[in-house]
Amino acid sequence: MPVVGADKLAKLQQNADDVRNDHGKTSLTDALLATNGIISPKLAGKIRYLDSRPDEQLRGITMESSAISLYFSMMRRPSPEAAPEQKEYLINLIDSPGHIDFSSEVSTASRLCDGAVVLVDAVEGVCSQTVTVLRQTWMEKLKPLLVINKVDRLITELKMTPGEAYIHLSKLLEQVNAVLGSFFQGERMEEDLNWRERMEARVAASAAKEVKLADHQPDSTDLQFEERDDEELYFAPEKNNVIFGSAIDGWAFTVRQFAGLYEKKLGIKRSVLEKVLWGNFYFDPKTKKVLGPKHLKGRPLKPLFVQLVLEQIWAVYNATVGGDNGRGDPTMLEKITKSLNITIPPHILRSRDPKLLLTTVISSWIPISVALLVSVVESLPSPKAAQAERFPLLLQDVPGIEHVDPKVKDAMVSFKNGPSDPVVAYVSKMVSVKESELPENRRRGPMSGEEVRELARKKRLEAARLQGNVEESNDNSDMNALVSAFSGASLEQNGPEEDENKTEQEHLVGFARIYSGTLSIGDEIYVLPPKFSPAHPLAEPVPKKVKVTSLYMLMGRNLEALESVPAGVVFGIRGLEDSGILKSGTLCSQLEGAVNLAGINSLHGKPIVRVALEPVNPGDLDRMIKGLHLLVHSDPCAEYEHFSSGEHVLLTAGELHLERCLTDLRERFAGCEIQASAPIVPYRETIVRAEEMRPPNNKELGRGVVVGTTSSKQVTITLRARPLPKEVTDFLLKNSAGVKRLYSDRKAAEEGGSDRIPSPEPATETQEDSAEADDEISLAAKALSPEELAKQLQSQFDSEKDRLDSWKSIVDRIVSFGPRRTGPNLLIDATKDQFLPKAFTPTTTTTTETRPSANDSSLHAHHFRQDRLRLPAGHAPRPAGLAVFIEDVSVATEGGSGGGGEEGGASARDRLGRLTGEVIKTVQTSIHKAMLDWSPRLMLAIRSSRPRLRRSHRRRGRVQSEAMNEGTPFFTIQALLPVAESFGFADDMRKRTSGAAQPQLIFAGFEILDEDPFWVPFTEDDLEDLGSLGTRRTLPEAN
Repeated sequence: MPVVGADKLAKLQQNADDVRNDHGKTSLTDALLATNGIISPKLAGKIRYLDSRPDEQLRGITMESSAISLYFSMMRRPSPEAAPEQKEYLINLIDSPGHIDFSSEVSTASRLCDGAVVLVDAVEGVCSQTVTVLRQTWMEKLKPLLVINKVDRLITELKMTPGEAYIHLSKLLEQVNAVLGSFFQGERMEEDLNWRERMEARVAASAAKEVKLADHQPDSTDLQFEERDDEELYFAPEKNNVIFGSAIDGWAFTVRQFAGLYEKKLGIKRSVLEKVLWGNFYFDPKTKKVLGPKHLKGRPLKPLFVQLVLEQIWAVYNATVGGDNGRGDPTMLEKITKSLNITIPPHILRSRDPKLLLTTVISSWIPISVALLVSVVESLPSPKAAQAERFPLLLQDVPGIEHVDPKVKDAMVSFKNGPSDPVVAYVSKMVSVKESELPENRRRGPMSGEEVRELARKKRLEAARLQGNVEESNDNSDMNALVSAFSGASLEQNGPEEDENKTEQEHLVGFARIYSGTLSIGDEIYVLPPKFSPAHPLAEPVPKKVKVTSLYMLMGRNLEALESVPAGVVFGIRGLEDSGILKSGTLCSQLEGAVNLAGINSLHGKPIVRVALEPVNPGDLDRMIKGLHLLVHSDPCAEYEHFSSGEHVLLTAGELHLERCLTDLRERFAGCEIQASAPIVPYRETIVRAEEMRPPNNKELGRGVVVGTTSSKQVTITLRARPLPKEVTDFLLKNSAGVKRLYSDRKAAEEGGSDRIPSPEPATETQEDSAEADDEISLAAKALSPEELAKQLQSQFDSEKDRLDSWKSIVDRIVSFGPRRTGPNLLIDATKDQFLPKAFTPTTTTTTETRPSANDSSLHAHHFRQDRLRLPAGHAPRPAGLAVFIEDVSVATEGGSGGGGEEGGASARDRLGRLTGEVIKTVQTSIHKAMLDWSPRLMLAIRSSRPRLRRSHRRRGRVQSEAMNEGTPFFTIQALLPVAESFGFADDMRKRTSGAAQPQLIFAGFEILDEDPFWVPFTEDDLEDLGSLGTRRTLPEAN
């Protein structure tokens, strides 16, 4: 295929029906790039063109998503009776990483695509990352295309026969379909539950003769549960959505290809062969008919897929790289080349590398580019068809969808790209590009004569200047100095040599997809933040209006300038640097009724590895901070925190991700030497009821009860702490989105009752708080409703074995969740008057009897009860599984404090600020003392690992399961490992197994360490054996 220019690709962007947007893998992408003349076919699978980073080439893995536009043409029939016509297509391909540390890159790529090419290793099978990718395609409603790669390993490494390989591939296909089936089953169970709830509500409404409520229930879908067929969800070779191949050897095929090859030879229609070429179907050589398993009658016939497909591929391998010496069989090779009508160049026949001969023969027969690109064109939808199918479902999860302008929704679903149609685009991430790599700074074509003369004049002046410096230094050889000066001058340099320590300026380019309208350079467009709601378009932060300065076509390592981009195109955009966009956002041509696509849920992984950073030279602190902000903008998963203690902390997804971030920070964004601390591992703290505990500090009040008094002796608070049941803690962790929805609905109800613009979040919120708050809208769409959350939470308490009186009707007394309003801790009002505002009760229902009067000094106490009384949260280990009961709050009345006038109001405000700080400190200290009255425990961050493990006990690991992968020499072990012990674990495993073990570490939550960190001997036996200063660790030695 000839080399295709950027102008040709830009022209193809205008026809959306001939555009395909999908993402695949790097080695496979090389074969597709070779068809466009971007790289040599000989280097396909080896050069890894889209791995443009040096560390990607060094490690052989992809770390960042890269996009490229490819041209493809094929002969297609407009109708079955018509003659074939040449059709041109534009394929926007995004290559995404496969390493678990860079799962966020997969999420950013999937939002921009209409289809996904999912690669599965034919030997290793389905791994944890495969499940993650399939789940992402399911959530994004993408149409997947399965590629079973590395089939050559079944021949060369495992030495399987064609029959054994067919059984192995069949089981692998069943495993992948089982993953899709689990997604479908979970969704259907949720739909069934919702349908049953609607039926119960309808029956209850009819029984209570509430006609109005019954009339509001929909009649069409509620009367009978609608069954759905899942047949179209699964991968099946006969559906042309499964490709078998080997990217490294450059071949691949589909069942449809071989059906076309054998159509005339067997005299069977192609449509029939496509259905029987895979599965338990056999060919009878006598009758020339296809038989099912029932008609075999004991004859040892081979399946059609084995006989007609796999045996032919095995024959090519045996003829080229088979045999005892690995040199193949020349006689068999000659027969194969003649039957396939393939001509092998003489220099390849004389080559000493049999692998070169193999790739030449098999890639000429069944090239991987044809199989993949034809399948993409035929199986994956165009942007127009994909948006019409996907967006009605995706828009249901958009926050405030009822306030979105119908014109905007219709433009996206109907794929309108006219000049008057609204423009909607989604920026999935920001990419940092060096200034020299921008198209406007890159020279196009040869230099003109005038430019050459001007450049030569500058070089002569520079050489003369250098010669003058040499003469001033009394150099003995003027001619040598002149020669040295001219040799030091280069035509590539445009000015004086820059400072070596000065880093090249970086520019942020948005990685985006346009869904409706047409975007051109110079257009002004609104940038919607992730927390934008169409119900309150002017709420803080107010969306900014920016001007588009540049548009680019993404071509892997390079960018090509564009004047405009129509709907359905993946592109790059400049002009968003000062727009307030952090990692992702939505672009819309109108503010009123705009849609927030960044609020749709995605599978972005949370960073778990933290390091404290500081520059080697203290003078470079500003450069490091600026570089950290650039890094956070350009990395979808990295986060930056600046603690009040002065520490600058970087949060990353894993060890490899941390290494990449530090490399970018030192070499690109900051340009200075930076030293990092040892990884900081997050912990949680909780309390349990242990068998051996000290007597309570106050036997009269009971265990966990503390009476705290502020320093001014004005407020006295009595609170009691106790551990939550484990089932309740797990429920709160699982349904944190429901808790967020509870607060967002209550806030919307409060703001709906007033005409004011909603106020922004408190300024005391840390960057980590805001990062978690940005997920509030995205998670709230599919969360439990407040009523359902309260009902299920109370049922969790009622199902507790130890049913205590304190758990009865506890949901109605919950004041707050914590920390940060979503954690697995509860603040409960146990006072007699029940005057604290409740989480599940709207604040507008608070009666005037319980609300303090405006002239009463207890108004100050009411203020901090309502807004400030929350569980302690900081950078110390956060609590989990804790219930705090506020049993009594007494406020001492100060004489004369209730006086009116401005002076009285001012003094009241001063006392209010001071008193609020005192109460917060008192509550934190009291909760800490109450927790120590129980048996405290640390909760370790745990990672799930699937390597070939040895000696995991040295790292406090625990093996969960062991399984031998049937048909392979692989042995998979599922284990749990503390995050604190996981650093260096992957390198250690590779060293101990000579590279055979490849562990995959996935964050799996927190687990209680069953050991009291404050334990000291207190019983008579322990004091006698260990003494008063003994520890638990010396106990076994003493015994």
